[in-house]
Amino acid sequence: MPNITGEIRDAQSGELVQARVQILAPGGGTIAPADAMWKNGPGEPFFYSDGQFSVEAPRGYSQVLVERGTEFTPWRTTVEVGSGGIAGTAQAGDIALDVQLQRWGDLPERGWHPGNTHIHYDEKETDPDRRLAYDSRVENLRMTAVSVLKRWDLDYATNKYPPGVLTEFTDTHHHVQSGEESRHNHDPNMPFVIGYGHVMLLNIRNIVEPISRGLIVDPFNPDYPPLSYVCDDALAQGGLVIWCHNGQGMEAPVAAALGKVHAINLFDPYWNDIEYDLWYHMLNCGIRLPASTGSDWFVSSANRVYAQGQSDFEYEGWVESIKKGNSFITNGPALYLSVNGAAPGDTIDLATGSRVEARVEWQSHYNVQRVEIVVNGKVVARHDVDATVGVFEASIDVESDGWIAARVASTARDSFNQPIWAHTSPIYLSGNGRSPESERKSATFFVDRIDEAMEWVRKKGKFYSDTQRREVLDLHRAGQDFYKNLLK
Repeated sequence: MPNITGEIRDAQSGELVQARVQILAPGGGTIAPADAMWKNGPGEPFFYSDGQFSVEAPRGYSQVLVERGTEFTPWRTTVEVGSGGIAGTAQAGDIALDVQLQRWGDLPERGWHPGNTHIHYDEKETDPDRRLAYDSRVENLRMTAVSVLKRWDLDYATNKYPPGVLTEFTDTHHHVQSGEESRHNHDPNMPFVIGYGHVMLLNIRNIVEPISRGLIVDPFNPDYPPLSYVCDDALAQGGLVIWCHNGQGMEAPVAAALGKVHAINLFDPYWNDIEYDLWYHMLNCGIRLPASTGSDWFVSSANRVYAQGQSDFEYEGWVESIKKGNSFITNGPALYLSVNGAAPGDTIDLATGSRVEARVEWQSHYNVQRVEIVVNGKVVARHDVDATVGVFEASIDVESDGWIAARVASTARDSFNQPIWAHTSPIYLSGNGRSPESERKSATFFVDRIDEAMEWVRKKGKFYSDTQRREVLDLHRAGQDFYKNLLK
C-alpha cells in the first residue's frame, strides 16, 4: 500500500517543526502512524508529529490538515492515491508532501510570547514525558506549566515531576516547568463544588504543603490551612500566584483584597458568566488583577496568555510582564489595546481630562465579529465586523477612576470546537475620583459573599482546634474589611 509522507517546516526559518496532523481517509476515518500520540480534548482528531510523518493510505482521496499552535495558518491539501492498475489514474507510489507553515501575524516581532499556566495529565496518561515534549512544541508555547495536585488517591501522571524548571523539556525557546495547584472543596455530595477555591503556584522551588485540604483529601481532613497561607509560602519563594478556576471559591475575594495573588485564570469567552463577573467586581473594587489562562485537563483547548517582552523570549521578563498585566488571553486572536498611548498594566492619570482615546487592534486567522471596549465592567463602545485584521478607535468619556479593557468574540470555532475569543488585561484609570455606583455595587457583592463564607466556617467547617477556626475567620474578616471600607 502506498504511503503519504510529509515534512513540516516553518516557512520563515526553514526548520523542521512539530505539529499536529489529521489525515482523513476516503472512508471518512482518520489514519495515522501505528505509534502515534493523539491530541486530547474536544473537536477534530489529530496525531502529533515531530516534523516528519508517514502513513499507509488506501486508494482514493485523502484530506491532510496540519496545525501548529494558533499563530500559524492551518495547512490543507487533498491528495489522490491510486492502485496504479488503470492508466491515467492516480499515482501508485508514495505521495510526498512539503508542508510550509506560514504565520498570519507578527506576534514574536512585537515581543508577544504565549504561555499555558494550567495543565494536568490525569491517571490515564501512560506516557507523560512524550506528551509534555509534544505539547510545548506542537502548541508553540514559550512557557508551559504542568502542576501537581491531590484529589483523593488519584495518581495523576504529572505528579511525577518535581517543582521548578523541567530541564529535560526546556530549551532556548521553550520554558517548561512544574508547579502546584493547591485546592479546597467542601461538599461531600458535590465534590466539584468549590470551597475556599483553587490557586496555582508557579515559579516555585519547593512544594507548598498541604497540596489540598478538606474532603478532597479524605472525610476527616480539616478545612485548614486557608489558601492565603499557601499564597504566602509561594510568594516567599518568589513564586507566581494565579487564582484558578475562574476566580471562584469563597477565599478568592479575600486573597485578592489582601494582595496575595498576581493574576486570575479565566477560561472562556462568555462575558456574563460568573468568572468574568467576579473578575470585573474585583477590578471595580480597585484590585489590580491581570488576566491569565490555561487549558487545565491536558491541552484540551487553545487557551493561552500572551505577555510582552523582547522579540527573543526571556522567561524572567515574561513573568514580570504577567505580574504587571502587560498581557492578553486568547484562544487565537492577537489583541492589542492602547489608551492615550498606555498599554495594559499601565495607569492613566485622568487629572488632565476625562476623555480618553482608545485604540483596539486585532489580528487573527479566524474572522473576528465583535470588538468591545469595557470600562468598569460596562461595554462603552462596540464594533461589529467580520474580518481577520482591523483597528477600532473610540473617544470615551471616563467619569471616574477604574479600569478599561478590550475583548473580541466570534461565531467561528477552532479545531477544538471552541468559539474564538480574546480579552486584554486592564489599563487602570486614576485621578478622577472613585465611581460610587460600580464600586459600591461590587464591594457589597463581596461583603455579602464573605458573610456567607464565614457562616460556613463557623457552622460546617472542620478544624482540629478553635484556634484554627478563629484564624480562618479572622482572615476572612480582614478581607471583608477591605470591601467594607469602600462602602464608607
